[in-house]
Amino acid sequence: MSYPLSIAGKVALIVGGAGGIGAAAARMFAEAGAKVAITHRPGADKAEAAGTLLAGLPGAGHAAFPADVADTATLLALREAITATYGCLDILVNSAGFTKPVPHADLDALDDDLIDRMFQVNWRGQFATVRAFAPLLKASGDGLIVSLSSIAGANGVGSSIAYCAVKAGIDVMTKSLARALAPEVRVLAVSPGVVDTGFVPGRGPDFNVKVSATIPLKRIATADDVAAAILACATHLGFSTGSVLVVDGGRAL
Repeated sequence: MSYPLSIAGKVALIVGGAGGIGAAAARMFAEAGAKVAITHRPGADKAEAAGTLLAGLPGAGHAAFPADVADTATLLALREAITATYGCLDILVNSAGFTKPVPHADLDALDDDLIDRMFQVNWRGQFATVRAFAPLLKASGDGLIVSLSSIAGANGVGSSIAYCAVKAGIDVMTKSLARALAPEVRVLAVSPGVVDTGFVPGRGPDFNVKVSATIPLKRIATADDVAAAILACATHLGFSTGSVLVVDGGRAL
């Protein structure tokens, strides 16, 4: 086996591909020759934004589909659409998710509804997506799943206690699925620290500058930093499965 592995002509589905990290991953996979499918939340404005993203990708065969990871019926419809469009699936990137900042000491602010929604979207949604697409990935014979985690799952420092717990669950799910789906499918997770996107509401330049000073590499991650790690799972880590790849500039040290 020679590296980097080629993904030219492979079909990659990026769930949450209209978001910051997802969009960067879509561009890098397309540049590497893959046919890229992305999902977006239902709605005309979301579809338009996804179409704009696709129009800027190099190569051909790209497509966008509506889906809501919290609604399994839409994931099953997505599977039918992917099958009809491509006839196969080689790579699944789970990058859909959301968060809401809640101070860890404010236990009452982390109410049941928010906890349930956090797990519904960020954990159950990722698992449900894997469950829906596992048959196609197994049929590939060389399938790959990359889920987006966070160092919050390991150090307990994040936008809320629920968010930390969800990401710890993603790390464990990665290990469990790696055993369950081998040898046909490899399963990895990419675990960033603070990333310069609009993912966490209320965080701005002042927060980024403050955090940068605490990171050994003296900056926070860009979406491209994380997307490059996701791509590396497909091109450079062909003998890895069940691992969590930390991309945090040393913040967790």
